[in-house]
Amino acid sequence: MKSVLRVCAVVAAVVSLTACTVRNPVKENSPDAEVVAAQYVHDGPPRLTLFTMRSNRTGQGAHTSLLINASERVAFDPAGSFRKEGAIVAKNDVVYGMTPWMVDQYTRFHARETYHVVVQSIDVSPQVAEMALRKAKTLGPVLEAQCAQTTSQVLRSLPGFEDAPSTFFPTRLEEYFAAKGATYDRLFEYDDDDKSKVLAAFTPEYEAEPVDPSN
Repeated sequence: MKSVLRVCAVVAAVVSLTACTVRNPVKENSPDAEVVAAQYVHDGPPRLTLFTMRSNRTGQGAHTSLLINASERVAFDPAGSFRKEGAIVAKNDVVYGMTPWMVDQYTRFHARETYHVVVQSIDVSPQVAEMALRKAKTLGPVLEAQCAQTTSQVLRSLPGFEDAPSTFFPTRLEEYFAAKGATYDRLFEYDDDDKSKVLAAFTPEYEAEPVDPSN
């Protein structure tokens, strides 16, 4: 009986992770030259920022990802769908070029009428941030419904985070970050639930910026 309940719990977890199971068909790696060109160094402190996408209806977690600010700033977006060939540079499940504008676009992509984004940040040492960056680059592509599990794998490889729970539930990691004293913020937006429309309209930052006609 216990084994049956355990299987049911796992199935329920997998079914609930809708954002991790509906993948963007464009999953090819960006060329190495684009990855190098897209590298962005942020002047803020070394930091791990956990994104948890929660259902506005049930409160359940639907997706987990990790923004890593180390020698460069990237988003580890396991089994994620924030991908567009020629506009978003990604290799396996690491998204490069996470400028402030790109971070804003990333969170707004996930926040819509059915989901909001919980944003939690913890400052870490440069060494820990660099370890997280290297670990994220060694993983992927991540299998569907394993976004929280793989994010936990990255965290558990880091000094000070060895006790991170191994879980399929994004909210478990959210609770863990809260217990670690992470900052807390939430983003709500009420755009159409069809994220494909957002990607269809997405343009690179240099194209999105207004052009001064006097130049």
